[in-house]
Amino acid sequence: MPGAMTPRQRVGAAFRRQVPDRVPRHLGFTPYLQQQLVERTGHTRAEEAFDLEMRHVGFKPSLEPPDFTRYLPTDLPPGTTSDEWGLTEKPGSFFHFTEYVYPMINLRDASELDDWPFPDFTPAYRFEGVPERVAELHEQGYWAVGSVGHIFEYSWYIRSMEQLFLDMRLNKAFATRLLDEITARQVYRAVKFAEAGVDAIATGDDVGSQKGMIMSPAMWREWFKPRWAEVWAAAKAVNPDVIITYHSDGDITTIIPELIEIGLDVLNPVQPECLDIAALKRDFGDALAFYGGMGTQTTMPFGTPDEVRAEVRRLIDILGAGGGFLIAPTHVLEPDVSWENIEAFLDEVQQYGVYA
Repeated sequence: MPGAMTPRQRVGAAFRRQVPDRVPRHLGFTPYLQQQLVERTGHTRAEEAFDLEMRHVGFKPSLEPPDFTRYLPTDLPPGTTSDEWGLTEKPGSFFHFTEYVYPMINLRDASELDDWPFPDFTPAYRFEGVPERVAELHEQGYWAVGSVGHIFEYSWYIRSMEQLFLDMRLNKAFATRLLDEITARQVYRAVKFAEAGVDAIATGDDVGSQKGMIMSPAMWREWFKPRWAEVWAAAKAVNPDVIITYHSDGDITTIIPELIEIGLDVLNPVQPECLDIAALKRDFGDALAFYGGMGTQTTMPFGTPDEVRAEVRRLIDILGAGGGFLIAPTHVLEPDVSWENIEAFLDEVQQYGVYA
């Protein structure tokens, strides 16, 4: 049995496909359960409430957020918000869910992007304190993660998915310019995180559905593979040891070999409802670590605590065999997940997830 490890050592071993002392774990909450967390534990962050191994660092908000007013309808309801990428959400009718509004949907020519207020991450204040925070987390023994986010998703959030797909077929100059602008900012952020000494850089795009890719592998290969290769290579040029994680919901088995080819280290979230996890471990476990696995469409919301515990054991036996696994729900937990199931998940990982 490996000796007791710090949280950072534990995640590092798992993500490098080695055997840690125990299976590391993670989870996150949507607002309703976040409030439950505060009421039950007195903590505002799950990482602190449950002493989770991974901690996140990030850029500070812009002091001059972009103004998308001229691109948006004038009749949006109160409570509508836009982030600095232009992702605009108006209130929905159920819990935390919202409806998207697409500020870029009416643009037609790539030259119109000359005036688009893309986010600016270069002011020094935006990264102020991040290297110091990374050093502090390392001193405390935690694994530090810098989140870069998306390329495909940031583009369709503002353009709409339908229009972006049309652009990639019929208006390639526009799609190229839009995706290049986003990629350049992701390269910049990845490099800054790598320079700050983070242990991992989190990236991702949801390009899978329950039954396969939401675009053809050829389209992904043309538009997104080279751009993610650029982002990851830029980070690894600064620190060859930095771990790259990639998130995509759904079944993206078709492109996993190519993700490995361009430098992927860890695949997330590994949805058991649409993936053969035993086949994933068999076919890719020598090149990839796995992060996730705990079904949020099945076991977490609809199982009993005993069924949650049984699923934890099954996942550890399969994905955790020989190391290479961080167990986590495959999505931030929704209001239909009971607190008893959350406690069962965390407790069973602690009880069963020890490597002998």
